[in-house]
Amino acid sequence: MGRLMRAFVEGVGLLGPGLAGWEESRPVLAGRLPYRPAPAPLPPSPLLPPAERRRSVPTVKLAMAVGAEAMAQADRDPAGVATVFTSSSGDPDTLHQILETLASEDRGISPTRFHNSVHNAPAGYWSIATRSHAPSTSLSSHDESFQAGLLEAMAEVAAEGWTVGLIAYDLPYPEPLHAVRPIAAPFGMALVLTPEPTGRSFARLDIALSDSGEPPSRMADDALEALRAGNPTARALPLLAALARVSAGGAGETVVLDLPPGGRLLVTVGAP
Repeated sequence: MGRLMRAFVEGVGLLGPGLAGWEESRPVLAGRLPYRPAPAPLPPSPLLPPAERRRSVPTVKLAMAVGAEAMAQADRDPAGVATVFTSSSGDPDTLHQILETLASEDRGISPTRFHNSVHNAPAGYWSIATRSHAPSTSLSSHDESFQAGLLEAMAEVAAEGWTVGLIAYDLPYPEPLHAVRPIAAPFGMALVLTPEPTGRSFARLDIALSDSGEPPSRMADDALEALRAGNPTARALPLLAALARVSAGGAGETVVLDLPPGGRLLVTVGAP
């Protein structure tokens, strides 16, 4: 089984319960500090103009926060970076509000709510905030949305030679949708990937496909494993943990991610 694609990592963004940013979270993910779950704040992005900031919903806030952190760590102007946005569910609060309105006697939907319900709304806010005209893709693939986004970003790096920002995010639904589509907690992450190593690269990713049925990688900490299993974007946690260990001088390792039906995505993380 040979290497399918390669990319180099310049920047990481991270926001989830007890994981308030990449730098703060690295020693936790690497296993050097204990994990302590805590609420994940979703502040409005200072990158957005005031009008868009007022209209932004939690999904946009989460995507903007992790994307901006990854770009800052990579020291990249986001206006020139292609992006891949990926999410299992889009904006759950807006979808709930629209369905609630449609089930009422007054079925008028506000233009703002309709605008925020579109799956590529975070990509639109991002382009406004960063003045980016670079290519952007928004996709979804149920519980494998992060894996699909990673494959798309790696393909753009390999085939087009672009620097690509991968931005992944998922938030819980309100009830009653939560009962049929439970998502444990908000979680977002971002990577800045390049086709060649640079002075800011701290890791290398080699991706291969497998159908041999290896068990997916899991987190050693029970609470982090519950988060990984409970949020589609948090399937990225084993990869983020491997990046944290490599960034601290650890040896390379291979992370196994689900890729149904019956497949696996093997991501080997090593020094650049």
